[in-house]
Amino acid sequence: MTSNIDCVDSPPAVGVSMEERLTRLNQYLRGWMGYFGISQYYQPIPELDGWLRRRVRMCYWKQWRRARTRIRNLLELGTSKRQAILTGLSRKGYWRLSRTLATHSGMTNEWLKEQGLLSIRDLWMKAQGYAK
Repeated sequence: MTSNIDCVDSPPAVGVSMEERLTRLNQYLRGWMGYFGISQYYQPIPELDGWLRRRVRMCYWKQWRRARTRIRNLLELGTSKRQAILTGLSRKGYWRLSRTLATHSGMTNEWLKEQGLLSIRDLWMKAQGYAK
């Protein structure tokens, strides 16, 4: 599954909004869960869910290209000023920074859900017949 999620990213020359990206991703997740949702094996579900949220955080981080934009957006999302500045000015890679305290405290799971991201865990629970 993780290799197919790369199709959600676009080439650098083609701009795709996060709304369009999340729409495509949710469509893919619903289809994927329609096929694999019958499995009662729960163990990989939380790991995939966490990986997916981290990947979406990385896409947001890439979209906020400049350090000033990153710091401003993190502060608007509720990250502490110190963490926002340290993370925003960091030269580390996108994937690594998507796992920092600043990105997690700003781009929380609830915030990602508000943006339109579906949870694999919730889809699996629904497929298994658990009330949600």
